[in-house]
Amino acid sequence: HENVYFLMKTLLLLSVLSVAGSVSSDHHSGTSEADHVASGNGSKLFPWDKMRLPKHVTPVHYDLIIHPNLTTLTFTGFAKIEVTVNQQTTSVILHSKHLQITRATIQGGKGNSYAETEVMVWEHPPFEQIALLAPEPLQVGQNYTVHIEYSANLSESFHGFYKSSYRTQEGEVRVLAITQFEPTAARMAFPCFDEPSFKAQFSVKIRREPKHLALSNMPIVRSVNISKWLVEDHFDVSVKMSTYLVAFMVSDFKSVSKMTRHGIKISIYAVPDKINQADYALDAAVKLLDFYEDYFSIPYPLPKQDLAAIPDFQSGAMENWGLTTYRESALLYDSEKSSASSKLWITMIIAHELAHQWFGNLVTMEWWDDLWLNEGFAKFMEYVSVSVTHPELKVEDYFLGKCFDAMEVDALNSSHPVSTPVEDPAQILEMFDDVSYEKGACILNMLWNYLTADVFKAGIVQYLRNYSYQNTKNEDLWNSLTNASISCIILYLNSPFLSPSDPMLSGQLRESLEVGTMMNTWTLQKGFPLITVMAKGKNVYLQQEHYMKGSHFSPPTGYLWHVPLTYITSKSDTVQRFLLTTKTDVLILPEEVEWIKFNVGMNGYYIMHYEDDGWDNLISLLKENHTAISSNDRASLINNVFQLASCTIFITSMNELIPIYKLMEKRDMDNVENQLKEYIVNIFKNLIDKQSWNDEGSVSERLLRNSLLLFACARKYQPCVDKAEEYFMKWKESDGTLRLPSDVKAAVYAVGAQTVQGWDFLFSKYRLPSFNTEKNEIEVALSISRNKEKLQWLMDQGLLGDIVKTQDLPHIVVFVAKNPSGYHLAWKFLKENWNKLAQKFELGSHSIAGMVIGVTNQYSTREQLAQVKEFFSSLDEKSSHLRCIQQAIEIIEENIRWMDINFDKIKLWLQNNKI
Repeated sequence: HENVYFLMKTLLLLSVLSVAGSVSSDHHSGTSEADHVASGNGSKLFPWDKMRLPKHVTPVHYDLIIHPNLTTLTFTGFAKIEVTVNQQTTSVILHSKHLQITRATIQGGKGNSYAETEVMVWEHPPFEQIALLAPEPLQVGQNYTVHIEYSANLSESFHGFYKSSYRTQEGEVRVLAITQFEPTAARMAFPCFDEPSFKAQFSVKIRREPKHLALSNMPIVRSVNISKWLVEDHFDVSVKMSTYLVAFMVSDFKSVSKMTRHGIKISIYAVPDKINQADYALDAAVKLLDFYEDYFSIPYPLPKQDLAAIPDFQSGAMENWGLTTYRESALLYDSEKSSASSKLWITMIIAHELAHQWFGNLVTMEWWDDLWLNEGFAKFMEYVSVSVTHPELKVEDYFLGKCFDAMEVDALNSSHPVSTPVEDPAQILEMFDDVSYEKGACILNMLWNYLTADVFKAGIVQYLRNYSYQNTKNEDLWNSLTNASISCIILYLNSPFLSPSDPMLSGQLRESLEVGTMMNTWTLQKGFPLITVMAKGKNVYLQQEHYMKGSHFSPPTGYLWHVPLTYITSKSDTVQRFLLTTKTDVLILPEEVEWIKFNVGMNGYYIMHYEDDGWDNLISLLKENHTAISSNDRASLINNVFQLASCTIFITSMNELIPIYKLMEKRDMDNVENQLKEYIVNIFKNLIDKQSWNDEGSVSERLLRNSLLLFACARKYQPCVDKAEEYFMKWKESDGTLRLPSDVKAAVYAVGAQTVQGWDFLFSKYRLPSFNTEKNEIEVALSISRNKEKLQWLMDQGLLGDIVKTQDLPHIVVFVAKNPSGYHLAWKFLKENWNKLAQKFELGSHSIAGMVIGVTNQYSTREQLAQVKEFFSSLDEKSSHLRCIQQAIEIIEENIRWMDINFDKIKLWLQNNKI
C-alpha cells in the first residue's frame, strides 16, 4: 500500500522524535466522603460538597415506571435502583431536578434479608443532587435496592421529559410527551446517577391511555391492561448504557418499517399526517445501519432501531440507543416539495445518529471533557458512510466547509481545546459546539489521511471491541490506533520472525509511531497553526506559529503542533508528505519547482502562507490553468487568503465577500455598502445569468443554484428580481397550488415577502400543514422583510410558540439580525427576553450561543461594542461568564480593527474600479 510505504519511509524520521507522554489529566472531582456527613445528629449540612457524584455507590439496574398525563401535563414515577457499595457510606448521593419526591426507601444488606426501610431525603438544588440517608452504614461489596416515588410537571422546555404538540390538518392540537436527556437532563425524569460513567441496565414500564403508543429504547415485550382507561407497556431489559441515552415517548404517531440485511427492524415514527414523508429516511437508515455493521465488524446489539420525528425539538437529532429522535425537518422528506439541501441534510443527520450507536453508545467518553470522542467521530463518520451509501450526494464536496466553520471559532482567543475540563451543566452544554463537532471531525480526517484508511479503520475497530459497554479517554483511542499502525507495518514487512508482542520491536515501533504524541498537540491545546513557507531553489523553509485573529492578542508561547504536511508541485501531482514537529524545518525537494501547494485537498487542519513569490506563482497557475489543482485546493487558497486578511470566513469566495459589506450595513454606510454590493454581484453575474430556474442537475449544482439565486435576489440584481416576482405572482394567483421548483423557492419567497400583501400571503401558507417541508425557506423570506412591525411580530410569535414554533426562534432571531432593517430589533429582543430565552433553551446551549453571536457578529463600532459589554456584564454570573459572550466581544473587536485598517482602502478602491 502506497501510504503504508510512506509510513515505512518516515520511520527513521519518526524514531528520532522525543516521545511526549500522555498529557491527559483526570478532571474528576475527589471521591473522599465529606467530613460533615449527616449521622442523625440533627445537622442540616448536605453530606456531599462536590458537583461530581461520589463513587461510593454505583448503579447496576434501574426499574422505572413512568406515567405521564397528557391532559394535566404532569407525570408520576417510581424508580427502583439496584446498587453496589464500593466504599462504606451512610448516604446515597444521586441526581434529581424538579422532582417532588414523596417516598424513598433502602432495602438490602447482608444476605439482602432485611425489609425496606424508609429514609430521609435531603435536597441540594445548586448541584441538582439528593441524598438518601441510610439508617446504618452501607457495607462494601453488598447489594442494596433504592426505591423512590415521585411526581413532576412535564417540562415546558426542550429537555428532560417534555411536552410537544402539533396541529392536525383539521386544526386540532394534539399533545405528546418525549425525552431529551443529553447531557444532564435524565435527572428531570427520574432520580439517577446522571453521569456517563455510571452505566447500568434499564427496565422501563410506561403507563398510557389505550389510544396512545409508547416507545422506549427496547421493544415492548408485553402490555398489561391496568384498567379500562390505562395500559402499562413493559419494555425489554436494555443493554448496559449511560443515563443520557435512555428515552421514552407517548404519542399517537404512525410508523413504517423495514428489515436490514442483518435482521434489524428499522421504523420511522411521525405524526399521522406526515408518515407519507418517511420513506426516504427509512431507506437511508436501512442502508446506513447495514454499512456500519459491516464497517465496524461489530453487530448492532439491539433488535430494533426507531427514528422518531418530533414536532418540537431544540437540536437536529439525538442518538438515544434504539430510539433516535429528530426535528421533523431532519427526518421527513417530500419528493415533490423538499429541496436538494434537505435530502443531503437528512441523510447526513441519520448517518450521524446511527454512527453514535457505536461511537458514544457502545463506547462512551468517561466524562464530558472528551465529548469530542462522541461528536467528532459521528461527524467524521457521516462523510465516510454517506460517500459509500449515497455516492450521488457527493458529500466529499462539503467536508472542508466544516473545517472552515471550526477555524472561524478556533482562531479566537476565546476558543478552547477539543478536550476541555468542564464541571457544571452550563459548561457541559457549551462543549456541544463547532470545536467538539467540526474540529473533532477535521483532525480525525487529518489522522485518517495520515495513517491511511485501512490502518485507521483497523484502529477504531480495535478501540470499539476493546471498550464495548465501557467508558474511555483520549489515550485509549490513541493506543488502539498506535497498535493498528504497528500491526500493519509488521504485516507489510511480512516477516515470520516479527510480531507486535516482540518487546524490543514493539517498543521501538511504538516510540516511533505513537499516535498520542502527535494527536495530543491537536486535542490538548486550542487553535491551529499557520505554516509559513518560503522556497529557495530546492530548499523549502517551513515555520509554524499559533494563528489567531487580531493583532491585539499575543498567541500563547510554547504552542507547537506535530503537523502532517502534504504537498504537490509543478513537477509532480503525486501527494508528498512531511511531518513538521518543530518550530522551523527545511524540506529539500529533488528539483526546483515553479510552484508548490501545501495541504492537498484541505485534509489538514492548518492554514498556509506563501512568502516571497509563493502566492504570485499560485495566482499565475490559477489564471493559466485553474484545473491543475482540485476544487478543494482552490477553495483552501481562497480561505487562507481571507484568514490572513483577518476577515470572517465562509466556504466560497462569494461568502468570503458578503461579510465585508454586512459590516457596513450595521454602520448605515449606504453609499459604500451599495457600491461593494454591486461589485460583488457583478463578479458572479455571468454565473447567475447561466442558472436555470428548475430542479435539474446534480446535488452540488442544485445547491449552488439555490444559493446564487437567493444571493442575487436579496442583493436586488434586477434580472433575478424580475424573474422571481413573475414566479411569485403566478404562485399567489394559484393560491399556492402552483408547484414551484424546489431550488428557486427561497429566491421567489424572498422577493415576494418584500410587500406587505406578499408577506401576509406567504405567512398564511406557512401556517398550513401542507407547507411544513418549506417552513425553513419561508422563515428566511419572512425574516428579510424591510417591514419592522412584521419582523418584531414574527420574533414575538416565536417566543409564544403557538403559530411559530419556539424551536425555530433562534434561527429567526439570527435572520432578523442579519437584516439591515432588523438588526436593532433583534438586539433589543435578545436583551428584553434574555431570562425567558435562557429558561427555554438553557444557558450554555448551542441555541443561546447561536443567538448571542448571530445577533452581534456584524457589529463593528466602538459604540456597539460598549452596548454589548454593558448588557452582558449586567447579567448574573452564570450568564455573563458564558464562552459565547467572550466570543461575541472578541469578534466585534476584530471587526472594529479590520474596518479601521481596511475601510478607507475599500472605499478608495471602489471609486477607482467603478463597474
